[in-house]
Amino acid sequence: MNNDNRSAATAAPTTTRRARRRAMLGLGMTALAAAGALAAHRHADAHPMGFGGPGHGFGGWHGGMGDMDPAALSKRIEAMVAFRLADIDVTPEQRDRIATILKGAANDLQASRKQHMQARRQSMELLAAPTIDRAQLEKLRVEQMQMGENASRRMLQALMDSAEVLTPEQRAKLAERFQRRMPPGG
Repeated sequence: MNNDNRSAATAAPTTTRRARRRAMLGLGMTALAAAGALAAHRHADAHPMGFGGPGHGFGGWHGGMGDMDPAALSKRIEAMVAFRLADIDVTPEQRDRIATILKGAANDLQASRKQHMQARRQSMELLAAPTIDRAQLEKLRVEQMQMGENASRRMLQALMDSAEVLTPEQRAKLAERFQRRMPPGG
């Protein structure tokens, strides 16, 4: 095998791996966007000094999803899935299955969002106390890290489940679409 044939043989698997990674990135972005509201811990009562409130970030110009009722959240997830998968020739059944997977993840993460908000309020109370309880604040930090780990694990599960709904060709198209939208050097 000459050098030209060797480089062609190694380029194909590398390109395929890149395409798979990009497809997973695209699906990940979709999954994260769908669950973003549930992890958007800055919504509602988390806007110190007006930053991030109405008209800014979550809950403002971009709509936010932090405190949406389940029906509105469901519609929002369906719209995001339809948008993200618009140009990759998915069937309505595939789109519905992916939306169902992401809605399940969003529902699972709703409880952790509430726990996060409660811990955040407790942290603020502890920091405003006359004496700082470092041990309790550290305990809250560890709990928050575990909640983040659990949320990350749940989102990865949704990402992998969503990726399995698509064919390898569709994942490659999705990866290509996201690659075109990435900034140079990204």
